[in-house]
Amino acid sequence: MGTLKGFPYPPAMVRRRPGRRAPHATTVFTRGHLLRQKAGQPLYWHQTIIRLKARPRGFHLVTNEIVTQVPGLASLRVGLLHLLLQHTSASLFLNENADPDVRNDFAHWSDHAIPDGARYFVHTLEGADDMPAHVKSGLLGVALTLPISDGRLQLGTWQGIYLGEHRSDAEGRSVLATLWGEPKPEQK
Repeated sequence: MGTLKGFPYPPAMVRRRPGRRAPHATTVFTRGHLLRQKAGQPLYWHQTIIRLKARPRGFHLVTNEIVTQVPGLASLRVGLLHLLLQHTSASLFLNENADPDVRNDFAHWSDHAIPDGARYFVHTLEGADDMPAHVKSGLLGVALTLPISDGRLQLGTWQGIYLGEHRSDAEGRSVLATLWGEPKPEQK
């Protein structure tokens, strides 16, 4: 096993520049993409749990609430932010952030397509809205991986991070945020 700053890679994936005793760069090939780390150049890793405030059932923009709770985001030149909503009765996804009618339409459609108390649901011990919440969560998803450039998320012009709250009486939600990337050069 080779390593890149302590992270193991199969030997066939790690190559040192030929003719050098101490490597000036390590090259890692990952599924057709090239990741190069110069000797001494650190990769930034940070993981935190974001607590989202409790919200009523529906679809809510949480982009700003998430970004303000991710320390280190502004310090990255390039990187990724992975978000995992740690619940099975809510969802996390990207969609339009400008018109609130979009969020209302999501709520109307999802409640019509997956109604509370439908007779075909067997899992009903936690209430009529529980199994429909699990289905909505499974369909809409609970994880996002977002690109970062110059300390900012690179979302599209009209994109925002949505929390889909699918339960009627839910508590606040937790999102595990993992930040990874190359720090900006230090200003002198």
